Amino acid sequence: MKPAKVSSCAQCGVLSCRTKDSAKYPGFCLTKNLDEALLQEALACYADNESSGRMARVSAILEADSYGKLTRVEETIEFILRMEYRKIGIAACVGLMPETGIFSRILTDKGIESYTVGCKIGAVDKTVVGVPNEKKLNRGCGHESMCNPITQAYKLAELDTDFNIVIGLCVGHDTLFLQHSKAPVTVMIVKDRALGHNPVAALYTANGMYSRFKKKK
Repeated sequence: MKPAKVSSCAQCGVLSCRTKDSAKYPGFCLTKNLDEALLQEALACYADNESSGRMARVSAILEADSYGKLTRVEETIEFILRMEYRKIGIAACVGLMPETGIFSRILTDKGIESYTVGCKIGAVDKTVVGVPNEKKLNRGCGHESMCNPITQAYKLAELDTDFNIVIGLCVGHDTLFLQHSKAPVTVMIVKDRALGHNPVAALYTANGMYSRFKKKK
């Protein structure tokens, strides 16, 4: 059975919500059909929650100041400074520890305190969470530590970080970290070994990588 077709912002060709040009809203437009009570409930979060409200303001102003000018690394640092975060947690993939080390040193040079927790913390074998030996990368030839994002989140909470940054956690592992992090989180590096950690390239190469996703006729 084919899933029910649901129109969403991905099907929109005008994106008139950017300028509030309601005359051009398509019939399925989420803004046009948005429940006013839901919108007001969301807006109340910006007004009532100092953290959310300030984060929204800082993010919008930083966007205006840095759009197309700063790299993601620079923008992340600028956000930390403007939010006046004092203690930064980094949840890193051990495979990107050299890159994490460089970023950590940059933070230190900026006078920003940071703590890195690698994904293999605890050195727990993958079989503990039910991964069969044949599905390990080493195919069961001895111990292979699982990625442990929940412990990463718990350790950073124990360190009482103000803000956490994800560097290269795998799909799913990053989800678990985001779910269990006590502090607000941003993702600075998304792991994509096939594309040099640039996953959007798979969407740009319509005649190459994209062909993998097309249904065979």
